[in-house]
Amino acid sequence: MKNALVFDINEFAVHDGPGIRTSVFLKGCPLRCVWCHNPEGLLFEQEILSGTNGCIQCGSCVSVCNTPEECTLCGACVRACPKNLRRFAAREWTSEALAAKLKKNTDLAGVTFSGGEPLAQHEFLFEVIAQIKPMHIAIETSGYAPNEVFCRMLGLTDLVLMDIKIPDEESHIRYTGVSNIPILNNLKSLKQSGVAYEIRIPVIPGINDTMENMRAIAALLESSDTLVRVELLAYNLAAGAKYQLAHREFAYKPTNDTVNLRTLADAFKEKHIEVFIP
Repeated sequence: MKNALVFDINEFAVHDGPGIRTSVFLKGCPLRCVWCHNPEGLLFEQEILSGTNGCIQCGSCVSVCNTPEECTLCGACVRACPKNLRRFAAREWTSEALAAKLKKNTDLAGVTFSGGEPLAQHEFLFEVIAQIKPMHIAIETSGYAPNEVFCRMLGLTDLVLMDIKIPDEESHIRYTGVSNIPILNNLKSLKQSGVAYEIRIPVIPGINDTMENMRAIAALLESSDTLVRVELLAYNLAAGAKYQLAHREFAYKPTNDTVNLRTLADAFKEKHIEVFIP
């Protein structure tokens, strides 16, 4: 029985696949996208998030800490904060316990596994899926995984929600920290699998918000029978506020440029690909 950290469970999700669903966010991601809007989901380890907005400077968190030089995740400061400004980033689940929770929501349309990167904890993921079938399964992934893991996932899911950010490898490494070669190889497997999929593109001002980039992505998707649609996702400029909670620097410096998603959508319409803008 495998264990994994889950940093969020949304039991009434409406943007992560068809219908009203449960979305499960697994903690840990091998990518380091400079614009990441879930910094609490990056590390594979537990961590304590702490906010300063509303802090009364009472010192309770400091007074109970026995290891100020290095946090041991004992949780004393979490319990001591009178304003509840400190919390663990995630909860550890066994696959059995998580499956039992998900099966209570059989009246919903299905379950979507996201992250982080759910395929980075594929053994746990596959154990949970095996226990909740025949529920409708969707997996939201960056596609960055060994091909054998990705192909095994294709045999277990009903819908893949896959991010494609930047087709150019050099730029992909610069902005995400990893090569996109595994991602593009897995995209080829996805196109040949017969599994329904959607491509999600986070449109980041100043990074991938050009017609050239969108046309390059459209060329990768051309003549794909099981592609449901492409989603162009506007970037939430408020995402940087979450980095303070996780004690990290926000590497992305948002520009003031306004991105016209409807103009970018033309790159896909030229290839007769359906586009959705939430």
